[in-house]
Parts: sequence; structure tokens; C-alpha cells
Amino acid sequence: MPMRIRTSALTAFTVAALAAGTALTAPAAGAAPQAAGSKTAAPAFLSASQLPPHPTSSWTAGPVTDGFPEQLGFCVSTEGVPAYSYRHREFRTDLDTNAVQLTVVTDTAAHAEALAKHYDDLIRTCADRIEKGSPDVEAEGRDYGKLPVEEGARVRGLHTETSWGATDIALLSVGRDGRTVTVVQWGQMGDFDDAPVAAFKKTTTTAVNKLY
Repeated sequence: MPMRIRTSALTAFTVAALAAGTALTAPAAGAAPQAAGSKTAAPAFLSASQLPPHPTSSWTAGPVTDGFPEQLGFCVSTEGVPAYSYRHREFRTDLDTNAVQLTVVTDTAAHAEALAKHYDDLIRTCADRIEKGSPDVEAEGRDYGKLPVEEGARVRGLHTETSWGATDIALLSVGRDGRTVTVVQWGQMGDFDDAPVAAFKKTTTTAVNKLY
């Protein structure tokens, strides 16, 4: 998994969700896609130096790429969401730490507000869905609160542990500026004690401020 939750755990969860016909329906599911030919400037992304500092390795940023990042698929999905403009950027260190940022440009601020709530709801309930989809994984989510940036952001944490002892921690946030939503995820092996919550809150604030 993107935050180094073992691939077998991700596969088991994904297959179970599909087999059950799980649909992640957004509140804005009836919204029209972004109008073609929009002249709105593309949202800006985080740089490598704006990620939570790693104690022994520097971050490397990949290119900004069109589409929805596979790394977010264990908690966040495009299922039931209109065909908005998705772009993402991946980040890595030389060790077992990685991150990704997604931006979604919707057609109205109201639809962006609904989409941000939908994504936050998916992250909030992710631990329960992982446990239901994969009996070999124990998952726990934590709410680290809201951030006063633009139209708001919220930070949450997710810890998983497999029956064979693999343990992983992720921090995820959802923020909004106008009609654009951003999702940021950081992950590595470890537990809640290893999560750089204060630094990730700073990263999230920067991500939302940088959108425009």
C-alpha cells in the first residue's frame, strides 16, 4: 500500500470491497463535470522541501501527473464522483516513507465543499472498512482536528497492523480553496508515536495556501 501497509492487506481489502459491491457515492454525485476550456489557472503543488522533514533522508518530488493516484485507493476513491479534473504528485525518500498530493478542480465552490466532506468522510471511516474487508488487519483512525486555512482543512491519522506483525502509519488531510479540493497523504512503517503530526499540519496548510 502507498503508506507501506503490506500489499496483501490492500489487495484483500480491495477485493472484498468490490465483491460486496461497495459504492462510495459523493454528495455531489449529480454535479456536472468541469467545463471544458476553463481558463482557471491550474492549482499549484507542494515541493519536496515542504513535506515533513525526514531525519535521515531528503524528499524527492515526482512530476505533476494527470489522473487519480493509485496510492489513495485504500481510503479515497473516484467511485460515484463526477469526472472532475484530477492531478497528483508523488513524493519519496530513500527509506520507507512516501507521500502523495491530489488536487481536484470541480465546477462550483458548493460542489467542492461537498466533495471535501465526502473525502473526509471516507478517510474518517477508512479504518472500519479496512477491518471489514480484511480480517487479518487491525486498523485505527484518529482525528487531529481542523486547520484555519482558506475554506478549511482537516487532518486525520490511520494506523494498521497485520496478523503477521506489519505495522504502518499514515497521516491524511483534506483541504479546500474555492472550487478546488486537495488531499495530502504521508505514510511510513510505524505507529501513531512515529507520526509527525505538527509538521504534517504545516504541510497541509502550505498545500491549501499554494493551490492559487
